[in-house]
Amino acid sequence: MPEIEIHAEHGEQHGNPLVLPVSLTISILAVLVAAVALMGHRVHTEELLRQSQASDQWAYFQAKNIRLHEMQTMVDLLGVLAPQAPQKTELLREKYQAEVQRYSSDKDDISDKAKEFESERDLLSRRADRFDAGEGILEIALVICSITLLTDKKAFWYAGILIGGVGIVAALAGFLVH
Repeated sequence: MPEIEIHAEHGEQHGNPLVLPVSLTISILAVLVAAVALMGHRVHTEELLRQSQASDQWAYFQAKNIRLHEMQTMVDLLGVLAPQAPQKTELLREKYQAEVQRYSSDKDDISDKAKEFESERDLLSRRADRFDAGEGILEIALVICSITLLTDKKAFWYAGILIGGVGIVAALAGFLVH
């Protein structure tokens, strides 16, 4: 394994031509890390919002399902009881049967909306993963570039730039996920 030589006099102006370009590269990488982290946080927030909306829809679905079963029970009871007023009973039975139909159709719409929210949440999760990966890779690139200032080895600077490029591509992939 090659030995890394550390130079302690970096605070002094000793004419190292790498200080300025490497410092500029580090500054650019730091800005990119901040931007990608911000995008990642925003996407995670949207993901949590969609999860909350999906959960609300499923709770609404469950409430409608409970009402549906109550109405079905009413229809069944009105169908088997011996009523004193058959016409009134039949009118009530028809009313509750209409409610059963309404709750059944509402349930399907609510379920579809909940599934739509879950689908959006899953997409946002995949996007957030790309931004998180880009952020992590850019942070590694930043650290590797900073090693150049300690060692005066251009190879670390080039490696940091290369890894930074990979981080940028990973972050940009977050915008391309559909």
